Amino acid sequence: MPSRRTQFVRPLIALAMVTASTLYAIAQQPPTPTRVRGTVEGVDGDTLEVKSRSGEEVKLHMTGNILVLGLTKIGLSEIKVGSFIGTTTVPGPDGVPQAVEVHVFPENMRGTGEGSRPYDLKPNSSMTNATVAESVVGNDGHTLLIKYKDGEKKVVVPSETPVVTYVPGDKSDLKAGAKIIAFMKKLPDGSLETDRVSVGRDGLTPPM
Repeated sequence: MPSRRTQFVRPLIALAMVTASTLYAIAQQPPTPTRVRGTVEGVDGDTLEVKSRSGEEVKLHMTGNILVLGLTKIGLSEIKVGSFIGTTTVPGPDGVPQAVEVHVFPENMRGTGEGSRPYDLKPNSSMTNATVAESVVGNDGHTLLIKYKDGEKKVVVPSETPVVTYVPGDKSDLKAGAKIIAFMKKLPDGSLETDRVSVGRDGLTPPM
């Protein structure tokens, strides 16, 4: 009887070891990126061909309802109390978040992605979409107090920080040489799809 029990238990142990090693391998795989930043190489029907900033060739299927938004540069003075903005920040030398870019949303996009979350632009960066509650102008830029539904954050915006805003765009803006950031998802067959692309105007590289 003990030998029969051993014969039964050993396969279960082996199965558990294989399952554990498989789960470990899956856990070690890097997450699929949710956005690609780069330059449009060309458009072939509904396929957007992009060369990423890291040099990879990426092909994205554009959905029928794709949203294309233009990005244009504006001045730091355009960030006013009451503006709804998005900003990528990194920890500053004094611990106060420092903006590496700011994008001002037009009124019809107020509330887009409100909140604060980790972001992949730079190491230890975060993205915060919020309303400017206070703005203090200094010699080297602005200090903003921005508030969102779950909290608030003080952000230092140096004078050299790129500031942009959204303008209407369409698929005709997606031409060779255009600088873009495309939001994407991986489909079951392994291909990539996008339903939203932000494209820089007049040679602008989207800073976010």
